[in-house]
Amino acid sequence: MKILYYKKDKFYLPGIHTDQGIIEIPASDEDKLRYATSALTNDDVAHFKSLIEKKDGLTFLREEELKIGPCVKKPSKIICVGLNYQRHAQESNMEPPKFPVLFNKFNNTLVNYSGDVTLGQEGREFDYEVELGVVIGKICKNVSVESALEYVLGYCTANDLSCRDLQFKTPQWLLGKSLDKFLPLGKYLVTSNEITDCQNLSLRCYLNGELRQDSNTADMIFSVAEIISFISRHMTLEPGDLILTGTPEGVIMGMAEKIWLRPGDVVKVEIEQLGATINKMV
Repeated sequence: MKILYYKKDKFYLPGIHTDQGIIEIPASDEDKLRYATSALTNDDVAHFKSLIEKKDGLTFLREEELKIGPCVKKPSKIICVGLNYQRHAQESNMEPPKFPVLFNKFNNTLVNYSGDVTLGQEGREFDYEVELGVVIGKICKNVSVESALEYVLGYCTANDLSCRDLQFKTPQWLLGKSLDKFLPLGKYLVTSNEITDCQNLSLRCYLNGELRQDSNTADMIFSVAEIISFISRHMTLEPGDLILTGTPEGVIMGMAEKIWLRPGDVVKVEIEQLGATINKMV
């Protein structure tokens, strides 16, 4: 199932992508308010599935006529993993970590699907990072590696935009990672049942049409399951929490000649089975 959020009246509501159009979820005003203000859970996805299977009285919307928001709704936590691809660690001249390196972004980094990204005046070394996003679907605490994927609601494409001079201005990476609109996401949140193996997905990044990153999640140092298990031993993960699992080689920071992103550049990131997002830097 592919879920997106579209604007209706003053809310962004979940809809389900199909070949016939976007299914408008039948819901009471109370449920619509909950969908608009709270994260989806695994139980919600099961409910959506049952509605689709009934095939009665469904309303289909034209996707091209919709204003589409981020495919993850107001996560309580956005947790990122640094240096999680073998070849990216090599290009960064850094030792592969012995355990996941965690940092965070905030909700201010989310942007409507395909929205422009304002680079701003506080930095100059702007960089792209294609990443696999993982969304939690139920309360997750002290879970094993073996059971960790049972807590995943779905996956999405993400661009962990970074400002390197701000990132490395201090030992903490937060400032260079949390600028406004610095986390474009793909159009769809693809439910976990549709992804057979999250450790075998190709992912790519293009800058102005030029292929810059071309890798596979098989190159991860820590798997999605290992990341979820590790985080859950330190903090409780909740429905809607978004985990960014790291970027592969090919970022500007790893290049001999560094020409940073600038206004007018167009960045496209895509992941196999999950789709893409294209964003203009302004």
